[in-house]
Amino acid sequence: MSDPRRPRNAFTPWDRRELPGSFTVEESARRVGNYKWIEMRLFEALGGWVATVPELDVKLRLGTHCYHHAWHAELWHKRLPELREMNPERLTKPANDEMVTFMAALTDPTDPSLTIEKLVGVYRVLVPHLMAAYTYHRNNTSTITDAPTIRSLDFAIADDIADWRDGEMLLQSMILTADDVERAARHQAKLETLLVAAGGVTGPGSIGDAFAPTTTD
Repeated sequence: MSDPRRPRNAFTPWDRRELPGSFTVEESARRVGNYKWIEMRLFEALGGWVATVPELDVKLRLGTHCYHHAWHAELWHKRLPELREMNPERLTKPANDEMVTFMAALTDPTDPSLTIEKLVGVYRVLVPHLMAAYTYHRNNTSTITDAPTIRSLDFAIADDIADWRDGEMLLQSMILTADDVERAARHQAKLETLLVAAGGVTGPGSIGDAFAPTTTD
């Protein structure tokens, strides 16, 4: 017979979670505020392009995807008051000035003939970087104290994977000549350079530091 007075672990024997994550409450709130700002900008950009892109299939996909980003922004908005007692609008901001420059360059192609550039910016640059930052955050936060954020991250990652697949297939259907390849590569390199200067979507350390020293027992 088991001894009811014997202390038990906080979790079941098959659950070996640890309480602390890698982020303080302040750092998590900062990142979530950055996410909300980016998702709002994506919603605005894609929604604006819907009215101007001439390709019907692209128009339909952008119309669907822009509301995914609107929903993600709403998810992050709801998380901010729970993460810190502060006005969410004060935390809704870009990571730095370089991120503002990047987003301006991403939304710069407005001419109807620049659909390739529009799609490259979103689906070959920003969405992959956003997925990486979300995944890093998910893998390094506490599964106990930050479970609601993990749930929101899971929703956003699932949407972004599906949207990235749609965007990449659209691009492959449009890149048909050597000139198209050059256009896509040139624009991607330009935007990647700007995003590297920003340090990623949440600034330096967006996906951690690959060169950070590791400790061993």
